[in-house]
Amino acid sequence: MQIKLYNSLTKTIEPFQPVETNTVKMYSCGPTVYNYAHIGNMRAFLFADILQRVLRVVGEYPVRWVMNITNIDDKTIRDSALNANTWKSEMGSQSDDPIDNLLKFTDFYTKSFIEDINTLGIKAEDFEAMPRATDYIEQMKGLITDLFHKGLAYVSEGSVYFNVNKWRQVDTYGKLFKIDFENFKPGTRVDTDQYEREQASDFALWKLKKPGEPFWSFDLDGQNCDGRPGWHIECSVMEKEILGLPFDIHTGGVDLKFPHHEDEIAQSKAGYGIEPTLFWCHNEFLEVEGEKMSKSLGNFFTVRDLMNKGLNSLDVRYLMLSSHYQSVLNFTFDGITASGKARQRVQDFIYDIFDNNAGSESADAVSLKNRVYEHLGNDLHTPQALAEVFSFINNNPAKTLNSTTRTELIEFFKDLNRVFSVWEINPRAEVEILIPQNIKDMAEERLKAKQEKNWAKSDELRDKLKADGWLVKDNKEGYTLEKI
Repeated sequence: MQIKLYNSLTKTIEPFQPVETNTVKMYSCGPTVYNYAHIGNMRAFLFADILQRVLRVVGEYPVRWVMNITNIDDKTIRDSALNANTWKSEMGSQSDDPIDNLLKFTDFYTKSFIEDINTLGIKAEDFEAMPRATDYIEQMKGLITDLFHKGLAYVSEGSVYFNVNKWRQVDTYGKLFKIDFENFKPGTRVDTDQYEREQASDFALWKLKKPGEPFWSFDLDGQNCDGRPGWHIECSVMEKEILGLPFDIHTGGVDLKFPHHEDEIAQSKAGYGIEPTLFWCHNEFLEVEGEKMSKSLGNFFTVRDLMNKGLNSLDVRYLMLSSHYQSVLNFTFDGITASGKARQRVQDFIYDIFDNNAGSESADAVSLKNRVYEHLGNDLHTPQALAEVFSFINNNPAKTLNSTTRTELIEFFKDLNRVFSVWEINPRAEVEILIPQNIKDMAEERLKAKQEKNWAKSDELRDKLKADGWLVKDNKEGYTLEKI
């Protein structure tokens, strides 16, 4: 089925077709591993997850999915520093080597991140790679050197910056995001990895080492630039090295359009001679109880916080996937409760399909599948896809359906669950009933009385068991007890 996606580059919904052969190459901006992932982060990762699932299931494409791990930036350096109060005993002991501390610190949170995405149904085996930035330092230095030789980068006080003004003379800067050039002053530089402003500035490709920080040696045409890479250069290198350019789809939150993705486009096109990807796909923000999530408001939650509150991870996943990715998602605890009920309603219908065998009515399961897939293929419209499912359930009670329809529906829900991954496609599990010890003792006493042919006592104990809510049934092995 044809997949259509909203492309942030063209500002339109476009038919999707892979660049080459029949395989989709997809890159997702991953976590900065300096703390546990919060639910705002998770919306971006769940969006990427359902996109790659729709590509596999609805589009029937093989997918090469790569998500990077940002393990070197301002935050990871700050929080892994010697004697930082963010250090945990589980990370091991700190050393005098800043790189060693950085790797221990970020490896701990990388492992935690993988555990958290697994909690929400994002499978590690679906990724081709989860590269760490520190494993590609040499390739980053190579790209920076090429940009320098092309006159599109310069050294200032030991750091290397991308020259936005020179690049604007070659190509457009501002393809994803409307940038304020009215007050643009060539040569204005910004050193921080993340910044929130619409005004363009020359951004750091490589940052001069500071005392106590991890650094890598870098000689740029005789200039000593020992230090570490800037944040933006990391993705340009890793996606090119693993997927090649251009790849098909790049995902991330809307907050990454500028500066991160805009800078990524510029440095990749300038250095490699080609833009990184054809489709840029961005998900909207997540709010909590109608407000921006922040620790000061007390509405800041990690995945672990939600699990510690006793929430069902499947309900959390269902809530996040039941809203269209381009809409702001209002995460509420009432919403989680409602999502749990909606998810369970579908689950009960699936159980009923397996349990009921007496129906004779037919229903068009093939048409249902086509409608659901059409919505999923139309820019991942999960709300409309789920609406089709509920409409079908409302109009086709499982007990009325014949065996052919039930078989078709089981196959449909298996495929649908490969996208949503929130249901069990199995018969309802039998609930094990615990038999109280006094009931077991009474049943054994009755069996003994029966074996001794004391029929009066056997009948008396049978009636007493029944009065206590248990039915005893004799068989060759002895008896069974059933709760009445």
